[in-house]
Amino acid sequence: MVERQHRMRIVDGMRGFSLLGILMANMLIFQYGIWGKDEMQFYSLSQPDSIAKILVNILVEGSFMPIFTFLFGFGLIKMKENLERKGLKPKRYLSRRFLLLFAIGAVHANFLWEGDILTFYGCMGFFLLLFMNRKAKTLLIWGLILLSLSGMLGFAPEDPNHPSTKDSSTRMETYVKETIHIYGTGTYEEIKHHRNTSDPLGMDGLFILIALLFAPLIAAPLFLFGMYAAKKQWFQNPDDERLVYLKRMLLFLPAGLLLKSLKHLFPGQGWSAAGEMIGASLLSFGYIFAFAALYMAAKSSPWLLRFEAVGKLSLTNYLLQTIICTTLFYGYGLGWFGKIGVIAGCALALAIYAAQLFASRWYLTRFDSGPVERLLRMWTYFSLSGESKRSAASKSSPTSAS
Repeated sequence: MVERQHRMRIVDGMRGFSLLGILMANMLIFQYGIWGKDEMQFYSLSQPDSIAKILVNILVEGSFMPIFTFLFGFGLIKMKENLERKGLKPKRYLSRRFLLLFAIGAVHANFLWEGDILTFYGCMGFFLLLFMNRKAKTLLIWGLILLSLSGMLGFAPEDPNHPSTKDSSTRMETYVKETIHIYGTGTYEEIKHHRNTSDPLGMDGLFILIALLFAPLIAAPLFLFGMYAAKKQWFQNPDDERLVYLKRMLLFLPAGLLLKSLKHLFPGQGWSAAGEMIGASLLSFGYIFAFAALYMAAKSSPWLLRFEAVGKLSLTNYLLQTIICTTLFYGYGLGWFGKIGVIAGCALALAIYAAQLFASRWYLTRFDSGPVERLLRMWTYFSLSGESKRSAASKSSPTSAS
């Protein structure tokens, strides 16, 4: 198939690598809840766990999901190019893809877990169609502008003595304590009801509407940078770009780590929060180029094939992580919610991901795509084979040599 012939192994490996960090970050949500992970005063953390939480915040949180975001934008342009090579209209097929992605995310969020990101990716896909045919330079400029604007949000002041702030703190405390009890001991229906109906923020409808309107603009930079990278043919000739990867890694890694550390070195300062927001994106680029450099240095390693396999099955693996972890932590499973600690949670994340490394490689020796990826392709092309009719016809033609 044309699309599969044009897959870039280094990008598949990078996508697989990003799922490790995503699981590490999400493990805090699985263990403490999407709001509780930032309200750790309600949990009895040991000093080592408190230090581990800070390290996860600096090294992982907010810097691995953007890699996946970057690759989403990158893949959008590559799929557009593949569709055009087949003589198909990209917007029609991409719109179908984004619609199903949104639907899968909605089911995931409603029935399994509040940390879902797929609904947002589905919505962002439609937003990004506006930029799909823009020049690379335009994408870069818009990405830089929006990244700067999102960083400025960190300067927003908050008065801890304001009545609304105190009310919010009280509401959050009540919510977190309820979550600890319900998630740790509740039935599936009780947890589902709490997840879908409880409101820890007390936001009115107008505020929610404004937040939804601005969310795409805040999240857009990494999507746009990924689209820019695809148009500029990044990772197309990795053998010739090893030194480039290394230089960019040495630039972005220390810059990102320094900016993300500011919030912990200078707590309560608006500029440090702004630095963290920008630093998260810079660190993402540091990891992207670090993986690319490592990939080229060890491209004969069988471990890289396993990272690629995880990346090819990224949606299936992402959803499997939810099923495994909610079963372990929620009351209808083992009920570990809030009990095992941050360090044990990190070790568990590594164990789950290691299992996926081996299982994904084994799976792809027997099947050519994951079940969720297959479903997405079937819906995108309205075809049981998961291919466009033109591709299938080309394959079956006796005059087709490739």
